[in-house]
Amino acid sequence: MKYNFDEIASRRDTYSLKWDVKENELPMWVADMDFICPHFIKEAIEKRMNIRAYGYSNIPDSFFDSIISWWKSNHDIEFKKEDMIYSSGIVAAISSMVRKLTCVGENVLLQSPTYNIFYNSIYNNGRNIISNDLVYENGKYHIDFMDLEEKLSNPQTTLMILCNPHNPIGKIWSKEELRKIGELCNKYNVTVISDEIHCDIVDPDKNYVPFASVNEVNKEISITCIASSKTFNLAGLQSACLVVSNKILHHKVWRGLNTDEVAEPNFFSMEANIAAFTKGYEYVKELREYIYQNKMLVRDFIKRELPLLHLVPSEATYLLWIDVSKYHTDSVTLVKYIKEKTGLILSDGLEYGENGRYFVRMNVGTSKSVVLDGLNRLKIALDAIGEKENYEEN
Repeated sequence: MKYNFDEIASRRDTYSLKWDVKENELPMWVADMDFICPHFIKEAIEKRMNIRAYGYSNIPDSFFDSIISWWKSNHDIEFKKEDMIYSSGIVAAISSMVRKLTCVGENVLLQSPTYNIFYNSIYNNGRNIISNDLVYENGKYHIDFMDLEEKLSNPQTTLMILCNPHNPIGKIWSKEELRKIGELCNKYNVTVISDEIHCDIVDPDKNYVPFASVNEVNKEISITCIASSKTFNLAGLQSACLVVSNKILHHKVWRGLNTDEVAEPNFFSMEANIAAFTKGYEYVKELREYIYQNKMLVRDFIKRELPLLHLVPSEATYLLWIDVSKYHTDSVTLVKYIKEKTGLILSDGLEYGENGRYFVRMNVGTSKSVVLDGLNRLKIALDAIGEKENYEEN
């Protein structure tokens, strides 16, 4: 490999959200990778740093051009520059769109378990959360389309937030599934926000399908949310892009982002993004392979050492969704116990919805040595409690 993913950045005592932990603790929770930033991004940031004055920035055409080229080459969809809008972050953009595209008291539909911050963007803005719960059956997930249609048909449901690929279950939605979602949302006049920021981190033999690429209907009723934040671990530079083909919808989104003041670039983010999306092809190819090997490491370890766990099959993201129901019926309590016992920090599944209560989420966007350390800590904790009946009796 050209890139050394066994080497990770030391971020203790650097104000890191992930690594601001005690010395004996190992954070494997938040969606933040530990790998060293590739040299071409570092050089782009240094070029900006050497200007030695860090004022306001414009958004150059080359920012949008780099995204257009990347998605055309990697995901077989060609965005138009006039459809693209800059935002300082996906979460900020989603919150703005919830405010501007819906009214107080209307329903915003999710598919639980799903990214926990989506709930905040809805609840904090006075809208109702409604869930088309994903069906967990035989260790895998699928969509209940009858339930989806019933909830979309409610006149109070005006917006759907889709996670594609899905966080936390790691599923890539098929073209047919996305077509059905688009068909139903169009039938009931529901706008789709498609969060696609995990799209590049897929297994080596897999490809994700952009929601807007399926057909004209999907393109006209949706906003596509994209960013370098997950692929290149640049979340701290706060940069994102929205693609909205429908002109009326485009204007509403654009006005919302500007009136909410979340449409100005970070001084360093432009050069970093342009470098990522113009020079990052080989890096991402190797990254995908490394993360896949980490997933296989976890799969094999669980099968061999912790057979009471079930690792939900993952096709995308560096986040693993693990069924812990044979140990405990409340992942919040279990995650707390694991942290106290071993220092390993995981995400409890309840954060992602009520139907995530029996799961934990593990981040394997790190070196193999860290993954092994985390797995060994997990084994120590779970071996100490045994099956859930033993734990609950004690």
